[in-house]
Amino acid sequence: MPEMKLDVVDAAELAELLQFLSQWLARDPARLGESLAQFVGHPAYGPAQLRDDLERFVFLLGGSDGESLFGPGSTE
Repeated sequence: MPEMKLDVVDAAELAELLQFLSQWLARDPARLGESLAQFVGHPAYGPAQLRDDLERFVFLLGGSDGESLFGPGSTE
């Protein structure tokens, strides 16, 4: 895998953007879920899976402690 360097400030900004998107998805999952389903074209990937992916990327960027991924009540 090729090496990629990401400035700490850029990583923090990207993590904030991903958290913003995750929170937006949580705001109105029914309406956004329908739109995502039309866009993706497959029922196996919906808002919950997208939010999980976003939270995982935030964790990998150092923007969270991963509690939502690995803490009590997590689905993983």
